[in-house]
Amino acid sequence: MTSGDAGGNGAAADVPHVPFKTAYAGRSPFASSTKPPWTRRYVPLVGWVRGYSRDRVQSDLVAGLTVAALALPASMAYAELAGLPVTAGLYSLLLPVLAYAVLGSGVRVVIGPEGAVALLVASSLAPLAAAGSAEYATLAAALAIAAGAVFLVARLLRIGWVADYFSQSVLVGYITGIAVLMMLSQLEKLTGLSSTYDGAIREAVDIVVHLGDANPPTLAVAGSALLLLVLVGRFLPRWPGALTVVVLGIAASWALDLESHGVSVTGSTPAGLPSFARPHLSLEDLLSLALPAVAIFLVSFADSILTARSFAARHGETVDADQELLAFSAANVAAGFTHGMPIGTSGSRTAVNDAMKATSQLSGLMAFATIVVILLFLTGPIRFLPTAVLGAVIVYASVKLIDPSQWRELASSSRTEVAIAAVTSLCVVVVGVLPAIGVAVVLSIIDVVRRTATPGDAVLGYSDQEGRYADVTTHADAVVTPGVVVYRIQERVFFANAHFFKRRVWAAVDGAPKPVHHLVLDATMISGVDAAAVGAIREVQAGLHGRNISFEVARATDELRADFDATGLTELIGPEHFHGTVSAAVQACVAQHPAPPAA
Repeated sequence: MTSGDAGGNGAAADVPHVPFKTAYAGRSPFASSTKPPWTRRYVPLVGWVRGYSRDRVQSDLVAGLTVAALALPASMAYAELAGLPVTAGLYSLLLPVLAYAVLGSGVRVVIGPEGAVALLVASSLAPLAAAGSAEYATLAAALAIAAGAVFLVARLLRIGWVADYFSQSVLVGYITGIAVLMMLSQLEKLTGLSSTYDGAIREAVDIVVHLGDANPPTLAVAGSALLLLVLVGRFLPRWPGALTVVVLGIAASWALDLESHGVSVTGSTPAGLPSFARPHLSLEDLLSLALPAVAIFLVSFADSILTARSFAARHGETVDADQELLAFSAANVAAGFTHGMPIGTSGSRTAVNDAMKATSQLSGLMAFATIVVILLFLTGPIRFLPTAVLGAVIVYASVKLIDPSQWRELASSSRTEVAIAAVTSLCVVVVGVLPAIGVAVVLSIIDVVRRTATPGDAVLGYSDQEGRYADVTTHADAVVTPGVVVYRIQERVFFANAHFFKRRVWAAVDGAPKPVHHLVLDATMISGVDAAAVGAIREVQAGLHGRNISFEVARATDELRADFDATGLTELIGPEHFHGTVSAAVQACVAQHPAPPAA
């Protein structure tokens, strides 16, 4: 039992070796051996177009046209959801998309108006101005700029890692709650009814109670649009169903004069491209946008980075979180200065872009060019578009946002994660989007504390099959050394789990065959200790000493040894009780208390 260990026994003697400083030329072992030029680092599009082939161009152009066909109705629908004119959604498909295409590190990511962000805009601005008013549009543009500023500050501080602290359970619950809230918010458009109640649930109940008063032509338009969306999605999944519904809705509205039958329509849409303008607001209004801007940053970036990483992983690519911060900063600022709205990542359109074999953000440039043509020459017919059709598009998209497979994954992992997701969903629907952000942050923190307060640990024995010390509960062939307990905790020891550490050490000692003469702490996964952990280790050392049990430490990292040296733990335990491997520690224990000869 001398040749294997969880961490190995050093470099093999017959393998050639090179000094680290020579091999790495003095640089960090985590630094790239080749540094790309700054143009490729800060403008990823430059790297993507190198070696471009005709086949790639064709794939990207087709993907861009398809994405534009999906983005057109979605952007108008989400602008309506945010309480803005449809042009705000269309304008957000211009310079913001262009900015991300140039600066974004996600090869296939598609950005633009998005449901969760649109709801955040609506809930944030509702107390400040009337939806649809010029002041409301100005506030929305300013909110986009404010969100872009938050993204920029996050980039300068290099805090892209904050998105990792929204756990999967919180994100799944949040998106599910957003989907439910989006569906409830469209009941007015689908029925032609309005409610005087506040709160999504009370409004929905009021509309359902008075459903008999709904406008029949509006119900017919909404029902037909939903049915067509479902049929196209079921039998023609690659066909742009939303665009088809919008075109047919415009044609039917024009031919049947649906507006005269009480069907609400979008109204006239100005032709041409947006002008550049800085939103003029009072200092009080600007300060009122600070918290919503941070909320948009948190939700938008967390969802965006997860989407980008998910699709990048399918192709063996990587996504630079800090570069994404820069790209989203530029995109939001561009939206704000061109009468747009805050933007996010569209998971559904990104999936379509990937399915159409897009290979670069040239597809984004193609989508940009397509929307330019529409705004210049094809805005006239949009005035006939029934708002019930846009409501149907949002409802259908909302249903697609709810992914049962993600809930099943949470259930297979932990019931606690399902509970966290369910609470998050309920909070979004009941208390609103903005307060739910705070709840989501708190739940994420609680989830992190829960995981670190009760980390994984194990009593180890030697496994011949693995050639190392392994968990005795999962390796049936693992053997233990009489009188020696080998314990491993799989987390940094700090105030949140210091009592857990003490409790589990004593449980391992008390549960071992008697007598116990030595405790070996496999410290390879302990990245550091704080004051509470130092106190816990001192208590363990004192307790072991009182029981005449020696305390051995194996595989402590350099950082942990430095912490032990600085806090006096090394002197307390004794330098001779630190070992490079678990095997060496066990052998030292056996040398002190040899096993009795067999009878």
